[in-house]
Amino acid sequence: MSEFLQQMASLSSAEDFFKALDVPYDEHVVRVNRLHILKRLHDYLGRETLTGLSDAALKALYQDKLAQAHADFVSSDAVTERVFKVFQQVKGQAFIGLDAIEPLQKAE
Repeated sequence: MSEFLQQMASLSSAEDFFKALDVPYDEHVVRVNRLHILKRLHDYLGRETLTGLSDAALKALYQDKLAQAHADFVSSDAVTERVFKVFQQVKGQAFIGLDAIEPLQKAE
């Protein structure tokens, strides 16, 4: 594993990522959406080919994707962005078919 990726793996908070990557951020946006931003960063990076990139190229890519993930939540919110599965369900409700419901047993 590259030195850069080892450094990224050692980070634990959203603020740690912003500081390590030297990406400016709005503290309020990060405080309210920290998990959503990190999940979005993960999703963006998952669409990229990281193998074979130098540490400098990896850092530039991480900086770009972190800034993009942050920007997603500057003018939007978690419900609109639907990063996590709970927000991807229609109006926050899941469908359960009648065939999945078992009848109650009468108490004797």
